[in-house]
Amino acid sequence: MSRNESYESYDRRECEVQLVVARIGRAHGIKGEVTVEVRTDEPELRLGPGAVLATEPAAIGPLTIETGRVHSGRLLLRFEGVRDRTGAEALRNTLLIADVDPEEMPSDPEEYYDHQLIDLDVVTVDGTEVGRITEISHLPSQDLFIVERPDGSEVMVPFVEEIVTEIDLEEQRAVIDPPPGLIDDRAEIASARDAEAAGEAETAGGPESEPESGSARGAGSAGDAEGGAR
Repeated sequence: MSRNESYESYDRRECEVQLVVARIGRAHGIKGEVTVEVRTDEPELRLGPGAVLATEPAAIGPLTIETGRVHSGRLLLRFEGVRDRTGAEALRNTLLIADVDPEEMPSDPEEYYDHQLIDLDVVTVDGTEVGRITEISHLPSQDLFIVERPDGSEVMVPFVEEIVTEIDLEEQRAVIDPPPGLIDDRAEIASARDAEAAGEAETAGGPESEPESGSARGAGSAGDAEGGAR
């Protein structure tokens, strides 16, 4: 799965990636603490005491985390130099940005950071070119690749092992085995053919016929995948 960190920018001259790891929310109490909306799967690494983070707007930062704790299921942070509620409220809606080595990998070998997946070429298992990953959409149920096709159109590919069979960072490609209808209209053609066959059987007075279940499941799966992407 993809790490839930927003891809901010890549500075090739300095060889570092900037990831949005949190957004500051409202002040908590009167001693400078703030709630944060966590946007990383590794808060203990990115948002621990001593971490120095860039900000957006840039003029507010950098901010150094002094303390952190969980309260009622929410992460609370205090930054160095912020000692009261007024100072904490002034930080509201600020994005916190971590600098990450582009060669760094998540601890789980099955996971990737967004910046590692952006711009990968997408091909099917038989080598057919599909397009290029331009965005990772993080949904509650799953992650989606937003793939730009050569003609400029976009297709959404669920980042699940049944569909994405291989991520090859050395070759800069993602290999997919899409169900019918996900990246083409094969499912619609099959459904139309089944419906026509059923109509002919009914006209001939023969036993009722149903569309082949495999085609129906394929079309349904593709529809669910695209519908879940908004």
